[in-house]
Amino acid sequence: MGRAFEYRKAAKMKRWGTMSRVFPKLGKIITMAAKDGGQDPDMNPKLRTAILNAKAQNMPKDNIEAAIKRASAKDAADIKEITYDVKAHHGVQMIVECASDNNTRTVANVKAILTRNGGEMLPSGSLNFMFTRKAVFVIDKAEDMDIEELELELIDYGLEEIEEDMEPQEHGDDLPILRIYAEFTSFGEMIKAFEEREIEPKKSTLEYIANTPVELSDAQLEEVDALIDKLEEDEDVQTVYTNIS
Repeated sequence: MGRAFEYRKAAKMKRWGTMSRVFPKLGKIITMAAKDGGQDPDMNPKLRTAILNAKAQNMPKDNIEAAIKRASAKDAADIKEITYDVKAHHGVQMIVECASDNNTRTVANVKAILTRNGGEMLPSGSLNFMFTRKAVFVIDKAEDMDIEELELELIDYGLEEIEEDMEPQEHGDDLPILRIYAEFTSFGEMIKAFEEREIEPKKSTLEYIANTPVELSDAQLEEVDALIDKLEEDEDVQTVYTNIS
């Protein structure tokens, strides 16, 4: 999405972590994973990944354990994943990914946010051909890491591309990382490949990647970013994907 966006996103996530606003969102993903595949992370790769992602956001161990236990509670909410297709200003398109136990509430909230901030909800599936779903992983880049060798090893597991990047830090120098992309159907195989090599990803997700990104000016980006902030403030909204380059 561009370096300026990444820095703002990193700062916001840091702020959310401090205020514990992001923990309920992470907790929903953990609870869903535990309910779908069992509460043992060793036997449930989806749960194991959700826990690793939560730890990467500094979610406390007690919060993680509580989220797992909620999956077996008698009054546990039936949380489902929902996505909405959205059109915003300046040719920006969005896929809004939610986790909710009440679709009526969630769609009403999302529509209200869009109406107040210049967005518009599109019919479901409208953006299917505008985005491609990918498995995305982020790992630390060690000084002695041979990227070409790693690439050759991961091809058989579904690897498509490895990008070298720098991870924005709120304080201090940026850290070198590798962004690893694979077909979304290869997510499980890639997790297995990392485990075999004792590599612990800092992030393991399924993301919507824009096929034709759009360029925005700083002023336009600020306007769209304001809408994204409002959407992500909603407790049911997990992630907002855009076609911003």
